[in-house]
This record gives sequence, structure tokens and C-alpha cells, in this order.
Amino acid sequence: MYFFNGVTGLMDTGRAGFVIYVTSRRRPSTEYREHVLRRFIYTFSKPGCYDISSELKMQGTGLEELGVPGQIALREALTSCTDPLKAIEEFQLENGILLPSLRQMLPLLDLHGLRRLDFHTSVLEELRDKLVVHINELGQKEGRERDKILKELLSKSFPLVRLKALRPIVMCILRNIPHIEDKYLRVLVKDRELYNDTDTEVKRQIWKDNQSLFGDEVSPLLTQYCKEKELILFDHQNLTNLFFSPSPKVRRQGEVVQKLAHMIGSSVKLYDMVLQFLRTLFIRTRNVHYCTLRAELLMALHDLEVQDIISVDPCHKFTWCLDACIREKNVDIKRSRELQGFLDGIKRGQETVLGDLSMTLCDPYAINFLATSAMKILQHLINVENLPRDNTILILLLRMLSLGLSAWEMINSQEFKEPKLDPEIVSKFLPALMSLMVDDQVRNLNAKLPPDERESAITIIEHSGPAPDACQNFVQYSSVAAIIAMYYTLHTAKHRDRVGLMRVLGILANCERAFDDPFLHFLVSLLIHMADEFATEDFCTVVFDEFFYAGITKENVTRHILKLLWYIYPKLPQARLYTLMKSLTPTSQNNDAVHKLYDALQEKIGSQQEPPSIPPNLDYLESPLMSVPTPAPL
Repeated sequence: MYFFNGVTGLMDTGRAGFVIYVTSRRRPSTEYREHVLRRFIYTFSKPGCYDISSELKMQGTGLEELGVPGQIALREALTSCTDPLKAIEEFQLENGILLPSLRQMLPLLDLHGLRRLDFHTSVLEELRDKLVVHINELGQKEGRERDKILKELLSKSFPLVRLKALRPIVMCILRNIPHIEDKYLRVLVKDRELYNDTDTEVKRQIWKDNQSLFGDEVSPLLTQYCKEKELILFDHQNLTNLFFSPSPKVRRQGEVVQKLAHMIGSSVKLYDMVLQFLRTLFIRTRNVHYCTLRAELLMALHDLEVQDIISVDPCHKFTWCLDACIREKNVDIKRSRELQGFLDGIKRGQETVLGDLSMTLCDPYAINFLATSAMKILQHLINVENLPRDNTILILLLRMLSLGLSAWEMINSQEFKEPKLDPEIVSKFLPALMSLMVDDQVRNLNAKLPPDERESAITIIEHSGPAPDACQNFVQYSSVAAIIAMYYTLHTAKHRDRVGLMRVLGILANCERAFDDPFLHFLVSLLIHMADEFATEDFCTVVFDEFFYAGITKENVTRHILKLLWYIYPKLPQARLYTLMKSLTPTSQNNDAVHKLYDALQEKIGSQQEPPSIPPNLDYLESPLMSVPTPAPL
């Protein structure tokens, strides 16, 4: 270690590192000094043994570029002198701290057992920290003078960027320069160690012109985000940590969303790159979590008031309005007009914005809100004896559902055209579904009346038959009808309506969307609270044979069934339990999570363990969207 003109530097002498040792203690014995010198001269005189010039090319400290004697100067002094120890002392004298009074105090440190290395390191760190503070203060100022000073500092200090002890100073200067020249950025990109030590503010300038490098940084975060969502969806041990429970504000405070927002900063170019990554991954995988992330990222930037981005994203106001509806658990007339205005206001030549709008609406949380709100309106229409076609808010919700459910096809085909809502969904399907809801109400009311066997039997027969053909037909070919039917199913399960659930669940067997994870996650959580019903064969037949078995070849369906059995297996008839476990036996194609869960369940059944306790009420299942207020009559 040595000092020059009051500025501290570290000397990386490679195999000559003994220099620090020799000078950091009291004078060694003559015998030891001769031994060290022989080793040193042998090392540097042996041909091809140690090529310091090649190491300098790879790891040079940059001192020589600044006119400061460094490794090369020390090597030349040691290999050309007659007394290496004297050469070392002269080198230290010339390049040490230029403070005469200090030189007299150094032996005192030796007497106290304080190594010279420790002393010099502490001085270096103190000076470095003070300089970093000063640079940050300079960076807070505005104007050309600041930029000029920072650029001059960078020009003089950048050669030292490979010197670890001084690297924080260089990185601090870089962090405070808004626009860094390419020649500096290229050096940082080529050296992995330097790149890893670079602050995010500087990396943003690198990423703008290096999409693949930015993709390498973003990809692990996107993977982590999807895994976190799947962990919640498939968690079989926690009945209270449900997928739809967190509010939008809480969700976008997540680690991945905040990291992405920080990486993007105020760069529109980086934001566009992330959106393109999300679109591409959504097309490749059909994973709707990328749609969720698209909406959460935009709203996270909205919370941070990054005007450079939110002012140019055409989806911002629409997403903001939708987020407010979800947060307030309501879509009133004013908000519905705003949402409809955005959709109707898309001009010719701007149709591509429909792709991003459809991704926003394809977010499971958005679909959950739209479908739940539609169910509330249907219940309201039954109470006031009105038809679906007369409710403009309901029509808008269905329109938005249709747009969201067509997101993948639209982006994949690049045909940005809003799909038309089938008018028969409103004129035929919804009235048929409302008839089922009326039946549910009649049966529920009948159960509260004084017992009358004959009248009760007639009521049950009249209001418990098969679902209307319109329900079955529309669910098979219309994704909008399927979603509404799925949420009606959740409605019956939440109210523990055994008959209502059995009437509709079998219809969903031919609906591909009924085997999506968010729906199955919610359905299983509700079925767990109907554990006693699984003691009857007719209920098991509908739930397992008619519904779950239709999708049992899908691994995700297997995992949801195993979660259901984890809680309700003691209620099942032994023959039914045996059949289920046999059909759920994992194969080599299943992942480890399925094997582990199956083995754990089998062990639990074999050891006669009691299933985990189930909360006595459904309050924890109350999605923040299940309590959407009924809209006022128009």
C-alpha cells in the first residue's frame, strides 16, 4: 500500500505481495529478509513463470495511466536494483502520505501492534467515504457547471475503476451523471465484475442499447413472480392465504414489481422493453400472470408518479380507473362511463392499444372483479324483476370480459379488433342462469318455512331439475358465458347450496377455462367447507366423476384435487377414497411437487392422522370483490 499527493491507492503486486508484509511489521531478521528476497528474485527472473504485463492488460489498476508509479514501476525498480529492500523503502518514501509529521508516528503504531496495512486501509476508507459524500452533494445540484465538473472527475478517475478500493468513487461519479459516454459504458459491459458493481442508475444507460443484457436481468424476476403466484395457488397447508385476498395496493408492493419499477426508473425505452417481454411470454406460455404483472407494474409507476412513462402509456387512465373500481369494490355509473369512454374513444390507426387493454382485462384479478360484479347485478335484477339487456353497466362488464378473454388470440394474431359480444348471451344465456338463481332462492326460502312434506317435495322437484339447455350450450362455446357460469358455481359453493352446486358443476366439465388455476383454487377452498357433503355418493359423483375427472390428465388439476383430499378424506367412503388415490398416482412425467404432496397425503391417510382444522366460518374466504355493492337502479 502507498500514498501519493494525499490520495490513497492500493498496490496489487501479485506474487510480490510480501512487500506489504515486510513493511507492515518491525524490521525482520536478516535471515528472513534474505529468504524473501531470494524467493522474489527467483519468481521474477524465471522465464515465463510470471508475466506481469499480461495480468496488467487484464486487471490493470490504471495508476500508470494517471502518471502514478504502480505495479510496472515497482517491478522495474526491484529487477534493476542491487538492493531490493532499499528500493522498496525508497518507493514507499516517494509514494507515501506526504505528511512529514506522520512518518515519525508510524513506529509508534508498530509498538502498539497496529499493522501498517490496517492503518493505511482506515485512512483510505475515511478519505473515500468523504469524497463519495462530496460527489453526491455535487450531484444534487443543477446546471452545466455540475455536469462539467462530474465529467472532468470521471475522466481523471475512470482509469482506477478496476482498483476495488477506489471503485466506489468512480461508481458514485457515474451514478450522478445523467448521460454517460459510450466509451465508459463499453468498459463496464465487457468486465463482469465491474458490471455487477455498477449501480442501477448507470445500468439503465447500458440496458437502453443492450436489450439482451436487460433481458438477462429481467428474466429471473419474471420467473420469480410467476413462481410466487403459483405458490399461493397450490399451497395446500394454508387456507387463509388465498389468491384473491390481497388488495391491488398490497400486491404491487411486492418485491418483483418494485424491483422492476426501480430498474426501469423513468426510462420509456426500458418500460417498452419490459412490456414487450411480457407480451412475448404471454403468447408463448398463455400464462395470465404476465397480464397481472403488466397492470401492477403500470400502477406501481403511477404510485411513484413517474410522469415520463404514465403520460405516454395509452392504457394508463383505463388501468387507473379499473384499479380504482377494484379498490373500491364497486363500479358506479360515473366510473362505468369513464371505462366505456376509453373503449369507444379508440380511433382508427390506434387499434394496437386494444392489445394492451386486453392484457389488462385478462388479469385474473380483473376478471374476478368483472365476473363478481356481473353476478351482483344479476342478483339485483332478479330482486327488481328487470331484464339483463336493460342494464348498461352489466353490458359494459360483459364487453370488458369479452375483450380480456380474447387477449391471447388478439395479440398472437396481431389483429387488433374488439370482439363483438354475442347478443344471445344477454337475451338467452343470462335469463337462463337467472332462472337457476331464482330456483336457489325458492329452495332456500322453502327450507325456512314450517315443514310440509308434500309442498316441500313439490318445491324441490320443480326447482332442482337439470339446468336449462341454454346454460349448457352457451358455456361450451362462449368464454364469457363460461366465466359467468363459473362464478355462479362459486356463488352456490360459498352459500353451501348442495343442490345448486350439483346442478351447475357438471356443466363446466366441457369448459376449458373451468380448469384454470385461479378458479380451481377458489372452488377447492369453498368445497373444503362442504366436507360433510362428501360422505354422500351423489355429491362425490358430481364433484369427482362429472367435473374433476374431465381434467385429471392436467397436472394442475391433480394438485388441486390432492389439496381437496388433504382436508376432506376422512369424510369420503373408503371405496371412493381408494379409487381417487389410485387415479391420482403420479407418474414420472409429474414434477416433484406432485410426488411429494401425494406421498404426504398417503402417509397421512395411512397413519390415521386428523386432517388440518378448517376455519369455522367463511369470512377469510371473502374475496375483497365478493362484497361488491349492488349498483343503484338506472
